Amino acid sequence: MTRTRMTAVDRAWLRMESTENPMMIGVVLVFDQPISLKRFRHLLEERFLRFRRFRQRVVQSGDRAWWQDDPYFSLDNHLHITGLPGKAGQNELQALASDLNSTPLNPQRPLWQIHFVENYGEGCALIVRIHHCIADGISLVRVLLALTDDEPDSNLYQLPTRPQQAPDRGKRLASASREMRNTADAGIQQLRVFARNVASKRGYPLQLLKTSGKIGMECLKLGLSPSDPDTRLKGSLSGRKLVAWANPMPLSDIKNTARALRGTVNDVLMSAATGAIHQYLHDQHEPPPDSGIRVAVPFNLRPLRQPVETLGNQFGLVLVPLPIDESCPRMRFHQVQENMNRLKRSWQAQVTYSLLDLFGRGPDMLERRAIQLLSSKASAVLTNVPGPKKPVYLAGARMSQPMFWVPQTGGIGIGLSIFTYADTVQFGIIVDRKLKVDPQRVIAAFNQSIADLQAAAGSPKTYPEVERRRAT
Repeated sequence: MTRTRMTAVDRAWLRMESTENPMMIGVVLVFDQPISLKRFRHLLEERFLRFRRFRQRVVQSGDRAWWQDDPYFSLDNHLHITGLPGKAGQNELQALASDLNSTPLNPQRPLWQIHFVENYGEGCALIVRIHHCIADGISLVRVLLALTDDEPDSNLYQLPTRPQQAPDRGKRLASASREMRNTADAGIQQLRVFARNVASKRGYPLQLLKTSGKIGMECLKLGLSPSDPDTRLKGSLSGRKLVAWANPMPLSDIKNTARALRGTVNDVLMSAATGAIHQYLHDQHEPPPDSGIRVAVPFNLRPLRQPVETLGNQFGLVLVPLPIDESCPRMRFHQVQENMNRLKRSWQAQVTYSLLDLFGRGPDMLERRAIQLLSSKASAVLTNVPGPKKPVYLAGARMSQPMFWVPQTGGIGIGLSIFTYADTVQFGIIVDRKLKVDPQRVIAAFNQSIADLQAAAGSPKTYPEVERRRAT
């Protein structure tokens, strides 16, 4: 039976699976009107299953793993129809998403599931779970967006109707031979480029030595950096998750704040997350540690114009210091901005990607020890992914709110997610129930932090959550 060797980085994410932290990317998509189930199934067959990876299961033997076509593949094993009781609202949908994100995927089948929630609000919702070994967040967002259209009445048949077929043995051998020749040619070409640079640029060897030194220094700093301080954000985990998300807020307000503070939208959102943690700990009568905390932030290494057909994981992790001990919103903003600018100039993302590649090739025990060591240096995972700038439609229904969460690794039990969509900002959180962190209070603190930054920038805005918070 045809199978494809799993890359070392994807295998590293596969082996991170644990009882406490299933390695799933969770997605909730809300639509403003009902979707025809028949049309949605047809759309999945036409657009989603053309990615062959979603028809393949993982097979392992010793320290090796492959993608293998599932001979018993059926869409019915992955698409489940469910409903919420009565006039269920956001709280009930969050409870269902929490339960599903606490449940591992079946390892005997392709590692994804979609729950079609029929009666939610005036429309419906989708809860999607996909294992991280299939692809990273950037590529999965592109895959899910490939299901959508810019207009409600777009032609369903504009994409290929069949997934790519597996090549026969002769074609696979020819492809492998061609890949080896290309690799050798690339190596020779790199040596020629190196020789030309040495001959034409007197300072090139010194520049190369400096770069190598910076990479080595990043490895040293990563290994020697102390563990994050103990707060209620850290502790033993149960594997039972709680998820929640805020109401969308206007992106234009965030842009105005960023412009007034002479920063970027990302600077504002990262500062807001910092302020949310500061405010939450303060509300729980827990003084924030003087050293602040770190969060693990995925850093995309994938070319932005790379075709959507290319799945897999191509990102590194950077440990971003968050000054949660700073009470002044403007000072927090400038410290976060400085930390982000410094990390953008570093090699930390490339180093962590290389470490994942190395872990994926080594023994399972080595990877688990390394992940435990690295996860001890952060208190949460924080993602910030840009989405479509205009509304999109799925099977004719307008997507009114998308939200997603990436998995946490090792002993990390909190994930914060920021997603921009159709001139709005979406903020969500997933937290292990055993940590006793109230996700709704964190969301309220995030909205308060945004309002504080806007006031510091001279453009105060208020949101319903903030007003309710002040009233109490």
